[in-house]
Amino acid sequence: MGNCISISLQFDAIFSNCFQSTVAQATYVHNLKENLKALEKASEELTDVKNGLVRRVKIAEEEDQMTCLETVQRWISRADAMEIEAQELLQRGSQESISLCLWGCCSKNYKSSYKYGKRVLRKLAEVTDLKGEGVFEVVAERGPIALVVEVPDEPTVGMEPIFDLVWTNLNEEDVRIMGLYGMGGVGKTTLLRKINNNFLNLQNEYHVIWVVVSKDQTIENIQNSIGEEIRLSSREDTWKNKTCQQKSKDIFNVLNKKKFILLLDDIWERIDLVKVGIPLRNTQNGSKLVFTTRSKDVCSRMSVDKQVEVKCLSWEESWKLFQEKVGKEALSVHPDILHLAKQVAKECGGLPLALTTIGRAMACKRTPQEWRYAIQILKNSASSFSGMGDEVFPLLKFSYDYLSSEKVRSCFLYCALFPEDWEIRRDELIYKWMCEGFLDECSDFESFQGQGYTIIGSLLYACLLEEVGETSVKMHDVIRDMALWIACGCEKADHTFLVKTNVELKEPMIERWNEAKRVSLMKNCIQSLSGSPTCPNLSTLFLQKNQLLQVSGSIFEFIPKLTVLDLSENRSLTHLPTGISKLVSLQYLNLASTEIKKLPRELKNLKMLKYLNLEYLANLNVIPEGVISSFSRLQVLKMFCCGITKMFVMFQEEDSVECGSELLVQELESLKHIINLGVSIKYVTALDRLLTSQMLLDSTQSLFLHFESTLQFLNLSTLLRMKRLENLHLFECSRLEELKIDWEWKRREECSSHVPSPPQCPTNHLFPSLCEVSVYFSPNLKELTGLAFAPNLQLLLVSDCPALEEIIRLEKLGDAPEEVKCLQPFLKFEFLELKKLPKLNNIYPKPLPFHCLKLIKVSGCEELKKLPVGSTVTKVRPDLKIRGRESWWNELEWEDETTRDAFLPCFDAYAIYM
Repeated sequence: MGNCISISLQFDAIFSNCFQSTVAQATYVHNLKENLKALEKASEELTDVKNGLVRRVKIAEEEDQMTCLETVQRWISRADAMEIEAQELLQRGSQESISLCLWGCCSKNYKSSYKYGKRVLRKLAEVTDLKGEGVFEVVAERGPIALVVEVPDEPTVGMEPIFDLVWTNLNEEDVRIMGLYGMGGVGKTTLLRKINNNFLNLQNEYHVIWVVVSKDQTIENIQNSIGEEIRLSSREDTWKNKTCQQKSKDIFNVLNKKKFILLLDDIWERIDLVKVGIPLRNTQNGSKLVFTTRSKDVCSRMSVDKQVEVKCLSWEESWKLFQEKVGKEALSVHPDILHLAKQVAKECGGLPLALTTIGRAMACKRTPQEWRYAIQILKNSASSFSGMGDEVFPLLKFSYDYLSSEKVRSCFLYCALFPEDWEIRRDELIYKWMCEGFLDECSDFESFQGQGYTIIGSLLYACLLEEVGETSVKMHDVIRDMALWIACGCEKADHTFLVKTNVELKEPMIERWNEAKRVSLMKNCIQSLSGSPTCPNLSTLFLQKNQLLQVSGSIFEFIPKLTVLDLSENRSLTHLPTGISKLVSLQYLNLASTEIKKLPRELKNLKMLKYLNLEYLANLNVIPEGVISSFSRLQVLKMFCCGITKMFVMFQEEDSVECGSELLVQELESLKHIINLGVSIKYVTALDRLLTSQMLLDSTQSLFLHFESTLQFLNLSTLLRMKRLENLHLFECSRLEELKIDWEWKRREECSSHVPSPPQCPTNHLFPSLCEVSVYFSPNLKELTGLAFAPNLQLLLVSDCPALEEIIRLEKLGDAPEEVKCLQPFLKFEFLELKKLPKLNNIYPKPLPFHCLKLIKVSGCEELKKLPVGSTVTKVRPDLKIRGRESWWNELEWEDETTRDAFLPCFDAYAIYM
């Protein structure tokens, strides 16, 4: 009985399960169409969720530089696979639906429909579940910071040597801060990019941080750029709301744990690294800073360990870059183009930006005519050339805009009045600035000179001028073109310049002076200056180095504001018109190196004159009385080598004074504002009077002595009070035998003036400024021993002195043992020329260091068998040149063969040497 009951219960369970299974199978078939629709809908919703997620990831990766989370990436991959699987099932849906019958309750192929319906229902559940898992609040995160991020760069041409130098210096352990400076467009940024990308090729631990600073830099902007590079600004709101001090702490805390290279491109002024938060001086892990700037002054203010000037390319490198930008096809299409292309390339002055811009513009030029026209445009109006006024000059102008004041900007533009590649003497430039009103009024020479040198220094540091030795500067051709672009009206009409220099002009273009403020026609072929122009605004007129034969007085009648007139180096100009008296505003007049024989008496009317240059007017022997003394405002008077011929003395008028006479010195004494004087003296009485005027002694810079007779001994001690004497010239001193120093006289002078002796050697204050000495045609002169006490002497020229035996004769110094004891002559010597000295046998009895020596020229000195040089000189001055006859060189005596061999590369022989 019990067993029957058990069997009955098992049968009921089996029957129930079978029934439920049958119902479920029937459901797969019966609900197939509804399930297919549900799967299609769910699949579309899954796709929408996935696409939205992909968009979020893309934004995070591309805009925020983030990395997709692995969980998100796996879900997207699963969704992609699920979409494919669902689509495969849906594609079979129409076929399976056809086999259904009895209103979908049964199927013609029941087994197949059953399996398919079961898969559809299962996939529907999977899609639904996956869609629910696709909700992500965060889809991406910032990955680890890359040590180096490559920056866009172009292949460089000609910059390999400078890059190698910079890279070598950068790897030196003691170089923490390096500054790369140079003019705009020279390739500083290109060099910095190359440094950045070079770290990609190295196995290193440096984190390289690149920041573009720009002209309008602020501490906060720099902090924001660095913060972005090191991921401090990822929380935008939090970072933005922080103060500069808080940002500084954050940056410091991050960088202090890193070994980094910070590259700052284009800084314009000193950056306080502490305020920014850069721990460079506090870290010992080798972190470094490299920056680029257009100002050398910024390098000094940043306390760099190494500064490197990025210069323009050499000609070979320039030509290579230019050819690359123009292309071989354009250069080879006509045989004349290659030669013309080199002329175009030279106009770029080695500036990579100009070479690139002009090269690309010329790439489509296929005829010689187009190339010749391009040369003409670049010479006459570079701003009109394609790309120069739009790309090159605006970039360079940033340096001009950043100059400290309008006064400095005016001084810079003034330099564009000189021809291309012109070496502008610093002192002459400063004198012109003074008369133009660019400098503040000064009563002493040091303040006046200090102002001028400070402005020149600021232009040099801004890479807007280039240094040429210690005495001159020049303008790069493209910088000059940019200055003329500004000065000729790119922005300010009051800068209107008319500049036509070195273009072989035969006419002065007077019809174009009317609207100009400054006119420069230097270095042309103009022979006549006449007409009656109306020039109400003209203040500056440069006509030097022309071929002027005559100047009409009428030309000056309608130029009321003319302040600067330069007629120098017109070597055929013999007459100055009386009409020059109309220039009542004139402050600067330069007549140097002309053939003018007489100054017009009407010159007295130039009451505003501050500068008068009569240097090298050899034929100007007489000057109307009262002309020089009438210039009550005169500050600079140059009469060096003036009136040294005799041919016009016979025509001297009663009311005239002879150049070099005591009467002239008397007129000089009335110039109460004189700060710089150059004077030629013919008579001992004139020299004696000059030496009694403290004002003239304090202002004398150059002294030309031309004693035809009478003077046998020149006591250099009498010149010791000329503390500013730079140039001493002895010419045709026919009876002069010796330059001597009277030590007793010197000591009496020191005692009477109550000037305490300086603590250093007494020789240190003898002739402290004397740097140039020339001695010509003095037949009785035997030695120049007194010159040993000119510690700053740089140049010595001695010619046509047949009795001269020695330059420095030590035994002549026996009465001054304390001075000789610490004597070290010629430490700053640069140039020595000895000519037609048949008895000269000694320059100095022992070798001298000659730290600055550049050139020795010897001719007609056959008795000179030894030079006072040792082998150490070539180590200091590897560019030393010694010029003379080969026969003289072969007879020279040396310390040893090693010394001779060391100097052999320095010798430059001439078969015929004058």
